[in-house]
Amino acid sequence: MPAHAPQPDDLHARAARIRLACFDVDGTLTDGRLLFDTEGRELKAFHVHDGQGLVLLRKSGITVAFVTARVSTIAQQRGAELGLTEVHTAVPDKLACVRDIAQRHGLSLDEVSFMGDDFPDLAPMAQVGLSVAPADAHAWTRERAHWVTHAEAGRGAARELCDAILTAQGRLDALLGGASAPTGRQS
Repeated sequence: MPAHAPQPDDLHARAARIRLACFDVDGTLTDGRLLFDTEGRELKAFHVHDGQGLVLLRKSGITVAFVTARVSTIAQQRGAELGLTEVHTAVPDKLACVRDIAQRHGLSLDEVSFMGDDFPDLAPMAQVGLSVAPADAHAWTRERAHWVTHAEAGRGAARELCDAILTAQGRLDALLGGASAPTGRQS
């Protein structure tokens, strides 16, 4: 883990306060590649584990938001599929957007996390209570994040953050307790 990343106690304390989890899309929820078909339509790949983590946050009462600078109907569709009400695309000022979302939900920025991977994400990351970068984020972002995940973007990084928040807030055990274990399992 990089020297600038918080010790586990600091991560736990920061994650325990989170009530709004904001995510950049390209390079955070996806691997950052922009794919286009022969008709010029954009394609993105999202990891199912990240999506499950976002749903678990939402079901635990934490607001989840997508905040992306790109015009992206795919991000809007993915957000809708996950049941998100805060999906913001074509955002010219991510910090202003995050402040607006937090204010509308009656939250301070200390109760907000932001996961991003590059220069446009630095302003909100500098102001929130927990800033997180995927393992393969640009160096500028990794150096300024409170925490850098082990997983790469689009490959479970968002799930790591979701799990950290759920664990710090004591919600993970309840979620796992509600999942039934297979019967007759052999070691």
